[in-house]
Amino acid sequence: MTTDQFRGVYPAMTTPFTSEGRIDFEQLQTDARRLEAAGVAGLVPVGSTGESATLDHDEHVEVVEAVVDAVDIPVIAGSGSNSTREALELSRRSADAGADALLLISPYYNKPEPAGMIEHYRTIADEVDVPQIVYNVPSRTGRNMTVGTVAELASHENIAGYKAASGDLNQISEIVERTRDEAFSVLSGDDGLTLPVLSVGGTGTISVVANVEPERTVELASAALDGDYARAREIHHELGPLVRQLFVETNPIPVKEAMAMRGYGPADLRAPLTRLSEQHRDRLRELLDDLRPQETEATSG
Repeated sequence: MTTDQFRGVYPAMTTPFTSEGRIDFEQLQTDARRLEAAGVAGLVPVGSTGESATLDHDEHVEVVEAVVDAVDIPVIAGSGSNSTREALELSRRSADAGADALLLISPYYNKPEPAGMIEHYRTIADEVDVPQIVYNVPSRTGRNMTVGTVAELASHENIAGYKAASGDLNQISEIVERTRDEAFSVLSGDDGLTLPVLSVGGTGTISVVANVEPERTVELASAALDGDYARAREIHHELGPLVRQLFVETNPIPVKEAMAMRGYGPADLRAPLTRLSEQHRDRLRELLDDLRPQETEATSG
């Protein structure tokens, strides 16, 4: 896999569970093939949306293997941890399982300083020879990666991209500016900011809403990357209400409920996450129903 492939839509996949809490591998592979058929650029299993925090290491690798076996598009495996040693082990095992690239969340809870952040990522990049995407999501980690940290990491030949989920468009724009001379991709990690990120030079999105509306998300990204911002804005606003509803509770609670409503698998989650509150379900169903006509037309065409 080369860095120019970090372009387009990469759904952050959910991990389906049975009512007994076991991974439903058949549903996982069915979902992977559905998303591939919708035209996404690649798949991202076992990230935050995939409830990686509740999977043990063997389950983690088994999910990666199952997705790799199901599709012919690139698979970017979440393999981060707040422990450098653990992240390195997961990264090695994910690469051995066939992952084309890795997504590495910045260390959470222990909140390293920039020097520790750089050492963490470089250790993994030195040891695992596949493209790697650093992932900044301060709402989950408690630490915002600085622009300088990202710019320094971009010089490493195996650090090929940045998933931007800080919500700070000024910061994201500066990262694009400071990494333009590197083989380095900036990807949106917030569905509501995908269009703005693409407009300042981002190359794609690691998307939650694409689990439910992959065709629309692909069309939005393609239009923006082709310079058709009128069409991209139209789809951005079509998806806006659903995107907001998918984050009324902790991700992936709402998106799993939405997928179940669409018949894409169970809404079961692993504790401590719980099903979407009843007060939010009717609105979610209404929004999904509003979006169905175009989906039906695309399918029939």
